[in-house]
Amino acid sequence: MKKLMALATAGLMSLSVAACSSDAGQKEQVGTLLGAGVGALAGSKIGGGGGRDIAIAAGALLGAGLGNQIGKSLDRADRLAIQQTTQRSLESAPSGQTTSWTNPDSGNSGTVTPQPAYTNASGQYCREFQQTITVGGEQQSGYGTACRQPDGSWEIKS
Repeated sequence: MKKLMALATAGLMSLSVAACSSDAGQKEQVGTLLGAGVGALAGSKIGGGGGRDIAIAAGALLGAGLGNQIGKSLDRADRLAIQQTTQRSLESAPSGQTTSWTNPDSGNSGTVTPQPAYTNASGQYCREFQQTITVGGEQQSGYGTACRQPDGSWEIKS
């Protein structure tokens, strides 16, 4: 379950960047939907056999809850800071070096710590990373993988 939560949290933190609405209700809805999708995906990777459907359902529920809270709590400036810090860290930070961001207006903050780069089976240049977000004094952390796209940007894969 910890692995599921870590995967869902990482995906949510990364995908929350895409939800740049300033409307609080819409941020929660987008966070909930993205969280459910990422949670279901994480559950499908963890569950096996007859337990796979249960893992997918549990992942979707957990992801929806986390996504709703993140969507409610992060404003546009937070998401922009997450996106810029993640891209910068994946592009140029040495493996194991933590890059931080802080939004002085919301008080929210976070970190990104990339791991060594590697080439995946499809020939893409990828890096795993650890990411944290602190909202209202509560820290969430997760792990993910990002791969370089043809345009040079990094896309979160998991």
